[in-house]
Amino acid sequence: MINVEAAVLELKHQLPLLPEIGIVLGSGLGAFADTVDDATVIPYSEIPHWPASTAVGHAGKLVVGRIAGQLVAVLAGRAHLYEGYTPQQATFGVRVLGSLGVRSMVFTNAAGGINPDYQPGDLVLITDHINLQGSNPLVGPNHDAWGERFPGMTFAYTPAYREMAQRRAAELGFVLPTGVYAGLLGPSYETPAEIRYLRAIGADLVGMSTVAEVIVAAHMRMKVLAISCVTNMAAGMLNQELNHEEVLETGRQQADRFQKLLRAIVANLHD
Repeated sequence: MINVEAAVLELKHQLPLLPEIGIVLGSGLGAFADTVDDATVIPYSEIPHWPASTAVGHAGKLVVGRIAGQLVAVLAGRAHLYEGYTPQQATFGVRVLGSLGVRSMVFTNAAGGINPDYQPGDLVLITDHINLQGSNPLVGPNHDAWGERFPGMTFAYTPAYREMAQRRAAELGFVLPTGVYAGLLGPSYETPAEIRYLRAIGADLVGMSTVAEVIVAAHMRMKVLAISCVTNMAAGMLNQELNHEEVLETGRQQADRFQKLLRAIVANLHD
């Protein structure tokens, strides 16, 4: 908690205006940060205790400004458990934004498609998650100022936000399907057998992030929207090996459509 307070004090000193909406950008989706108007850009290295992003495709900077007239804080890069961070470190940015007063979060990620109805390049709304990362960011002493000891997760992904996002997608001329996201530890990709298991327990998407962040956001009573970019079909779905460059390239190819959707969503996010 002390570390979060130090980061909050530093950002209050540096930022001319405090953000109201937080956005976390996943692998290959970082170009959105460059579209922020009136931007103040702060490298993570200049924020006390903020963990560095070491994954390829994660810039490692906080961008605060305006999107569609809304005050936003964009995390261009996140910390992952597979980088060796604790769950508390991996969710540090969400804690800081919540402590700055952000009440709405938009999480994005690159994910493997398990649902055979998906195609690489699809954008999918997350309706729920399955935590298979072997950890929970709420383990340890509970800070009552942040949230209650046993927060519910039934509505962790805000239904009204999903409905609004689907309307915005329809206005842009495409359908935004929904799915359940399974969060695994990584960094190795899943085996075909693991993907068969995930499909059997109800997962439509698989990735290595987002779950811990959403748990923390729900703990702090934030409203959440989460979008996956299906950058590849998961192991065993196609007869080919997976690689991270494919993930990044698919994200880049979808950058224009993703940015248009995200701007339309941000314009309509209300507490």
